[in-house]
Amino acid sequence: MSTISPMQVKELRELTGAGMMECKKALVEANGDMQLAIDNMRKSGQAKAAKRAGKITAEGAIVVALSDNKTRACMLEVNCETDFVARDTNFIAFSEKLAQAGLQANAQDIAVLLTPALESDRQALVLKIGENIQPRRVATVSATGCVNFYLHGGRIGVLVALDKNNPELAKDIAMHVAATNPLAVDASGLSPAVLEKEREIITAQAQTSGKPANIIEKMVEGRLQKFVQEVCLVHQPFVKNPDQLVQDLLKAAQTKVLSFMRFSVGEGIEKQTTDFAAEVEATIRGS
Repeated sequence: MSTISPMQVKELRELTGAGMMECKKALVEANGDMQLAIDNMRKSGQAKAAKRAGKITAEGAIVVALSDNKTRACMLEVNCETDFVARDTNFIAFSEKLAQAGLQANAQDIAVLLTPALESDRQALVLKIGENIQPRRVATVSATGCVNFYLHGGRIGVLVALDKNNPELAKDIAMHVAATNPLAVDASGLSPAVLEKEREIITAQAQTSGKPANIIEKMVEGRLQKFVQEVCLVHQPFVKNPDQLVQDLLKAAQTKVLSFMRFSVGEGIEKQTTDFAAEVEATIRGS
């Protein structure tokens, strides 16, 4: 059995809102597997939900390059070691240069984007700044209608493609996606694995009610439909006008969302951290 650290307990508590003891017990039972602990806590009703986004611990910036006719855009995440460097003008300039190159090359892969010339620029910047700088991911989106973007503090970026030429609406939808982080445009975009996992959790929750199987089945279907409404873009209340659903906004404009892409700095990356207080506590206990 793996040792459960105070930092793991703290993280699980932040993700689930459950008590410290419940979090520690769940981690022990899951042998330190954070996601398994969250799933088990949801099944037992100890956690109503958990943040879907991965741990955001790496530093860096999201940058976007948009074509003049607003039918194509390239979004890029570039990582560095500190927030200070992420705001450095040389770092930002290099990142924007990469995004422009990605737009020209219709890039979808960092390995293809980093030409010998751009790699030479990256190495020169590393020497100048004194930190490791790594372009992490890139996406280029095109549409016959329009593409637009929204950047939130350089840490969250969203591209939205519409089937009609309405850049202002595309930007508003991108702002909404930045705020709500939907999983898909509509139910057809949800993966079977996501739906099956949610069904499993909802079923485990419903079974604790003690109701007959036929009632539980209806409860599960109802809650699953509610989940779909919550995580699909078109069914969400529009952030700039919560009285209006996104699908109604799109209908009024006689357009539809073809796709969206959302990047958040450091999403899914775990950076090594040192908790001095926890280390001292562990040392004292050990002695």
